[in-house]
Amino acid sequence: MAVPKKKTSVSRKGLRRAGQHHKLYANKNVVPCGTTGEWNLKGCISPSGYWKGQKVFETRADREEETEETTEE
Repeated sequence: MAVPKKKTSVSRKGLRRAGQHHKLYANKNVVPCGTTGEWNLKGCISPSGYWKGQKVFETRADREEETEETTEE
């Protein structure tokens, strides 16, 4: 069995593990939403709740706007 001759330092260990972080976020399928212009993953619902130009679900911000409009009137 292979045994390391010297202890691996914390910084070396961190440098080795840092490469994994970049692999996770190296997604090339990020596109702007056609409706809102927000960046999101291709094939996913945008953070504002749109899917292929149609509103799929209400977000918390939408609900807050509705409550503000009703209180003003």
